[in-house]
Amino acid sequence: MISETAVRRSGYWLIVVVLAMLAGLPLAVWLDISDLSGNTLRRQARDMSSLISSIRSYYSANVVGRVLAAHASGATAGTVVSHNYTNIPGAIPLPATLSLELGDVIKEQQANITYRFVSDLPFKSRASHELDDFEKRALAALRANPQQTLSDLNRVGLTDTLRFITPVVMGQACVACHNSHPESPKTDWKVGDVRGIQEVVIKQPYASNVFAFKYLLCYFLFVAIIGLSFILLQRQQARAIHGANRDLEAANEFLASVSLKISRYLSPQIYKSIFSGQKDVVVHTERKRLTIFFSDIKDFTATTERLQPEALTEMLNEYLTEMSNIALAHGGTVDKFIGDAMLVFFGDPETKGPEEDAKACLRMAVDMQRRLGELKDRWRRNGTEEPFVVRMGINSGYCNVGNFGSSDRMDYTIIGAEANLAARLQSIAQGGEIVISYETYALVNEIVDAHPLPPITMKGIQREVVPYAVDGLTLGADHKSRVLSEHLSGLDLHLDMSRLEPADRLRVRTALKEAIAALDDALPEAARLRQDAGQM
Repeated sequence: MISETAVRRSGYWLIVVVLAMLAGLPLAVWLDISDLSGNTLRRQARDMSSLISSIRSYYSANVVGRVLAAHASGATAGTVVSHNYTNIPGAIPLPATLSLELGDVIKEQQANITYRFVSDLPFKSRASHELDDFEKRALAALRANPQQTLSDLNRVGLTDTLRFITPVVMGQACVACHNSHPESPKTDWKVGDVRGIQEVVIKQPYASNVFAFKYLLCYFLFVAIIGLSFILLQRQQARAIHGANRDLEAANEFLASVSLKISRYLSPQIYKSIFSGQKDVVVHTERKRLTIFFSDIKDFTATTERLQPEALTEMLNEYLTEMSNIALAHGGTVDKFIGDAMLVFFGDPETKGPEEDAKACLRMAVDMQRRLGELKDRWRRNGTEEPFVVRMGINSGYCNVGNFGSSDRMDYTIIGAEANLAARLQSIAQGGEIVISYETYALVNEIVDAHPLPPITMKGIQREVVPYAVDGLTLGADHKSRVLSEHLSGLDLHLDMSRLEPADRLRVRTALKEAIAALDDALPEAARLRQDAGQM
């Protein structure tokens, strides 16, 4: 199942990445347009300034220069060069005058272009030029280094304004004219001096540059639409996944609840093998060598008459629960409960070999009797005078094991005469006793202390069966764990030597001696009662 938190986190990150990409594209376009606008304005201003300078230079050298040269050679009649040429018939303007008037023409023709030809040393008949701080700094810088050009790019709103300044350098003709002209404020000009500045001012709105990228803008719009659509699709998918996860969680919770309920009806080994896919749920059986355990509560019918149904149910459920836990701890497969009886087998679906399976089954039976003794003590304290007395039978042999039934309803169980023999061995056992068959005894004789009982026969088995009553388990070469159980009316004895501490054994010995003494004292009374009974 996909983690809802992981889906949300990945969705948020994806949205952030897409939005960052969408925001980055117009930013990159804006930076490119800004850079392109500045470069374009600089190139345009440089070209215009160079063009005007070339015109003025050509006019100064090839028009004004020729006229002045003719005057210098003695030709006094002819064209006159003057700053107020408009008042003199046939006169031509000075190069500076031409530049000034050319700026007026450019301003009239180009609304976004301004041309200024200014100096801080104008002729006396002309009005002084107003220079701003940038122009003053530019003029000072150019007089220090006439080889440079200066520019200033200013952005206000969506409009770029570029001011491009180049120096107005005195040529040979200009020096001769200015040093001899009566209205010149300075008469010591030299070739190469900076008289003033030539400034080109160009204003250009951003919109004109932006719309020059119409195809890019269309592409950006297309990408933005795709990106937003992708985000919306991703959000829809996230919601769909979120809904699917909720449904899947609900389905998993339902299946977990159902599987938990089903597990109550199956042995854990069978449940695990089915849900892990190791076994198919089909009608199928195998013949295997198993060790079968069968237990039953002695005189259960009489017990039901003495106890209230509620108390009986509580005790029986506690007993079966405790016995089942012990069976599972030893690796047994709990087949079924038949009223107060219990069927457990070893060797399927997991096996450690016939010998180890049989030993595990025997150890399980001993632990069950031990735990039953603890339960009896508690039940007596709770007011039950005669608790359960359990008989147990164990047999080893081949049985059919698997799914029995139909395709609609089946049961995982065992069938065979060896299973019936385990039930028969249980039926001949005394209260609190464990009886095993010879086949089982042969497999566990290394760990068990048992004595044979009279042979028995049963339907379905041709041979005589020699049962063995278990006296205890052998823990070592010279030590045996004796489990003595005897349950009669007025007697409930369960002695487990393996659980007695050395310090407690003396106390048990004393208690047993007192019990024997009490029995000896009661023997004459018992003999008298038998005699009276004989006379009657």
